[in-house]
Amino acid sequence: MNILLNGICGHMGAEVAALCRAGYRGATLIYGIDPTAQNMTVDGTVVYHTLAELPTAEKVDCIIDFSHHSCVESLLDFAIEHNIPTVVATTGHTDAELCAIYSAAREIPVFFSANMSLGVALLVELARTAALAMPEAEIEIIEKHHNRKIDAPSGTALMIADAICDVRPDAYTNLARHGHGKRPPNEIGIHAIRMGNIVGEHEVIVGTQNQTITLKHEAHSRALFAEGAIAAAAFLVGKPSGLYDMKSLVSGESLADRATIF
Repeated sequence: MNILLNGICGHMGAEVAALCRAGYRGATLIYGIDPTAQNMTVDGTVVYHTLAELPTAEKVDCIIDFSHHSCVESLLDFAIEHNIPTVVATTGHTDAELCAIYSAAREIPVFFSANMSLGVALLVELARTAALAMPEAEIEIIEKHHNRKIDAPSGTALMIADAICDVRPDAYTNLARHGHGKRPPNEIGIHAIRMGNIVGEHEVIVGTQNQTITLKHEAHSRALFAEGAIAAAAFLVGKPSGLYDMKSLVSGESLADRATIF
C-alpha cells in the first residue's frame, strides 16, 4: 500500500513515516508533502512543498493528512481529481471545510475522525451507552493535551459530546463553564486543559445523586494515532465512495449506512 503523507515534517507525520519505514500493515511511504521541508528527502522519502510539484499520483494508493485543517479543501480537490482514497486526520475544521469533506465523500472514499485511536472509539461508544442507560445522570467531559495544541476543546471531546447528544436530543454542550448559576440538568460540560507534553487524555464523568461512573482513555504515545491512520488507510483502499470513521473500521459501514450523514 503506497502512501502519500501530507504534513510529513510534523510530529504526527514523523510517527506515520516511522511506521511506514517499519512496514506497518504493509504501508510504504512513497511521497511526502510539507511546505516547511528543508530538504527534498526525509529519511529516504521524496518530499515536495506542494501537491502541484508532485510528478505523478498514479502510484498512490491512499493519502494520509496530518498537516493543518486549512489544507483539507485543496487536498481533497487533488484526491478527487486523481481518484485517491483519503484519510483526514486533522481537527479544528471550519464549517466550510467540513462541507468540503462531506462533499468529497460523494466522489471518493474519505476516512474522517477527530481521533484515530481505536481505544477512543471504544470510549465514545461506552459514553453513548452510559448516557442512554442513565438518562437522569449529569455528564462532564475533561480533556488534556500538550501546550502546543491549537484547538480547544479537542475534536475528540466534541466527538464524545456528539455521541451523547445522539441519545439525548435535549442535551447541549457548555464549553469552559464560567460565571454564576445552577447547572442545568441537560448540560454537558467540556473542559480543556493545555500544559506540558501531555499526549492526550479524555475523561467522561457520568454521575447521579447516588453513584458515579468514570470512563477514561489515556494516550501514552503519539504512535497510537499513526497506527490508527495507517489502519484506516488499509481499510479505505478498495472501498466505494463514502464517509467513514473509526466506528466504520470496526463495523465496516460508512456513516451513510448508519444514517448519520447523507
